[in-house]
Amino acid sequence: MPGFIDEFLKSYGPEVTKQMSSNFNVDQGTVQKLIPQLAPLILAGLKKQKDTRGGDERVDHILNKYGDSSVLNNIKDLISNKAQAQDVDPNLGGLLGDAGGLQAAQALARKMNIDSSTIMKMIPALAPLVLGALTKKRDTSGKGISGVGALLDADGDGSILDDVAGFLLKGGSSTQSRGGGLLGSILGGITRRR
Repeated sequence: MPGFIDEFLKSYGPEVTKQMSSNFNVDQGTVQKLIPQLAPLILAGLKKQKDTRGGDERVDHILNKYGDSSVLNNIKDLISNKAQAQDVDPNLGGLLGDAGGLQAAQALARKMNIDSSTIMKMIPALAPLVLGALTKKRDTSGKGISGVGALLDADGDGSILDDVAGFLLKGGSSTQSRGGGLLGSILGGITRRR
């Protein structure tokens, strides 16, 4: 998983950071720290769908429905439109569970000292770009959806939990999962501290 995020940041990070910064009035340094912590949440949501709702075929369905790689050609307009949207869904239509996006936004807002409502708008702005990059990878890697499925299991043990929890709680260093449901495990330790 870190390989995909590193690749995403290398290819699109400068433009995404610039547009997020200007559209959400957050300094670029903070945005640069936020993106590598928000992107794993989106991958974790896909991983949960893969594990509980139909394997690679489910991920393929989500990418076919929501993963338009052409958005990567116009990052400025996409982020601008998302920033101006009145109806914001930080849980991405249930992809991040019932409250995963909201809880992540609250935890990261405390950690980064910015308003949680700003992060709640950043999540749906970033999601189409991550899904678009995954779709592009699926369509150009020669491995198809099985390559994306393997990417979601990149740490080799079939679990993305420790990777994502590490990004959220430790700013990038890996931690062990806490058991339970996928996003519940990721966010459970955070919400108990409120």
